[in-house]
Amino acid sequence: MTAPRNSHSEKRPLSLWHVLKSVLAGAFGVQSDKNYHQDFKQSSPVPYIVVGIVFVVVFVLSLAFLVSLL
Repeated sequence: MTAPRNSHSEKRPLSLWHVLKSVLAGAFGVQSDKNYHQDFKQSSPVPYIVVGIVFVVVFVLSLAFLVSLL
């Protein structure tokens, strides 16, 4: 007999939208505690790292572009 599965213990496949929302919320410091813990239960940090690096590059390039306009 197996124990009933709790929906919080199951690992769902990550959607790009979930990872993007999580990285943006973390970057601006408004990540909820529930989402924070859910993110760390995932098996691989690679999607978060890739999206985080892309976010930082786009953010820095857009700031540089904005400053060059001024």
